[in-house]
Amino acid sequence: MIEAILAKHDTATAHRRFNAVLATASINDAIEYHRLFDELQHARQKADPAFVPLNIACVFSPPAEGDADVRQIQEDLPQEKEDNQVDPEGKKAALKAILARYNARYGTNHTTAEFDLYYQDVQKRIKDHQWPDADLRKAFPAAPHHKIDITIVVDMLLTGFDSKYLNTLYVDKNLKHHGLIQAFSRTNRVLNGTKPYGNILDFRQQQASVDAAIALFSGEKSGEEARKIWLVDKAPVVIQKLDAAVQKLADFMQSQGLACTPDAVHSLKGDDARAAFIHNFKEVQRLKTQLDQYTDLTEDNATAIEHILPAEQLQAFRGAYLETAQRLKAQQAQHDKGSEGQGGAADAVDQLDFEFVLFASSVIDYDYIMGLMSRFSQQGLQGGGKQKMTKDELLGLILSDAKFMNERDDIAAYIHTLKAGEGLSEAAIREGYTKFKKEKDSAELTDIATRHHLAPAALQTFVDGILQRMIFDGEVLSDLMAPLELGWKARAQAETALMKELVPLLQKRAEQHGGREISGLSAYE
Repeated sequence: MIEAILAKHDTATAHRRFNAVLATASINDAIEYHRLFDELQHARQKADPAFVPLNIACVFSPPAEGDADVRQIQEDLPQEKEDNQVDPEGKKAALKAILARYNARYGTNHTTAEFDLYYQDVQKRIKDHQWPDADLRKAFPAAPHHKIDITIVVDMLLTGFDSKYLNTLYVDKNLKHHGLIQAFSRTNRVLNGTKPYGNILDFRQQQASVDAAIALFSGEKSGEEARKIWLVDKAPVVIQKLDAAVQKLADFMQSQGLACTPDAVHSLKGDDARAAFIHNFKEVQRLKTQLDQYTDLTEDNATAIEHILPAEQLQAFRGAYLETAQRLKAQQAQHDKGSEGQGGAADAVDQLDFEFVLFASSVIDYDYIMGLMSRFSQQGLQGGGKQKMTKDELLGLILSDAKFMNERDDIAAYIHTLKAGEGLSEAAIREGYTKFKKEKDSAELTDIATRHHLAPAALQTFVDGILQRMIFDGEVLSDLMAPLELGWKARAQAETALMKELVPLLQKRAEQHGGREISGLSAYE
């Protein structure tokens, strides 16, 4: 069973974007699962250094031993209460060992005497999946790990606990009626298009119990009607829907006199057509995201999906989508701030929900891209560059991922400066990109300063001050323009001309610094 979980976990959880609970039948089973996960993952890592182990936690209540708080907890934990009657010292020793492993992994200091603090910490780390790994590393640089991938439980967390980032339940215990519905419902808290449903991987073959529970809680609805409400479509049905969505996209592109190719998207005329492309392709991506989380796809299923929309074409379409969406989103923002004269096209754009989260991979982050750049640089060298990747393939990854929307042009420009065989380390790549970006940003400001007869250093200080405070101060702008010694009318015109160029630059850099809005800048938009 553990081998099956290790094989399916990344697919079920969208490459660890989400996490899972493993429900076991007894405390002894939970203890054994925890031991086996350690043993098997250690062996796998030894055999394959590239294997990244799952972070496994285990939580069950200790023997009460007169502790009123634990007794109260166990009132809702019948199996754990019963299990702790047998060999309580053995259970306590096992929990202490589990806590010791947990403390070593997470840099904590939990004890059985303060069990509730440990339980709260486990819940928090399950919910920490809402944060990207890079953000957690910045916030807690000293901590080696932050998140939990799988939490082994007996009774705990199966009722009452909610996390939108928990999407999978592995079941190795018999469940029925209310308890089954409660446990299964831990996985289906609404998030967004990246979590279209919860995954239940049942290792006890409890289909009859599932059907009985669904019937019990569906009232007068018939069995088939109830199953449609509670259970998602089988993979072949979703594949048919994907095929229909791709065909609908093709029909739309043909109606515009264009081939259904990523390159043709750039030839769409007018915002209504671009908005229609966004609407059609987003449905394609939504269905593909759903299929990506099916753990039971057969080879025939995978072949059918690839035939409908080859992976390379999908990636290129994603890039075209993000470029088009970024353009329309900017127009949407302008329209929201009161711009006029956009007519019906603006209405079509205003109604768009871009759902960029569908286009952001949990695997491909900033660190991953820097690592790929380094491997590209080392290609052809002895012992380096096992993964062959062309510059175009590397660019395609960046252009197709929403996380890089505000920095894609800079990263792409830097990639164009790299050469296979240079042998740059990841640290050198990072340092090189930081330097490249600083020089590019400086050159951009210097060009603006020259056009407006300003000292480059003064304009740099002006921009740096705005981005540090995220506040635009009109008086500081007046001070910047003072050396030009212009009359009030000419100065006003000069300020307007300068800000016409600075506003998009400031907005872009603000997005790259966390996406906050610059207060006071709207007067010049």
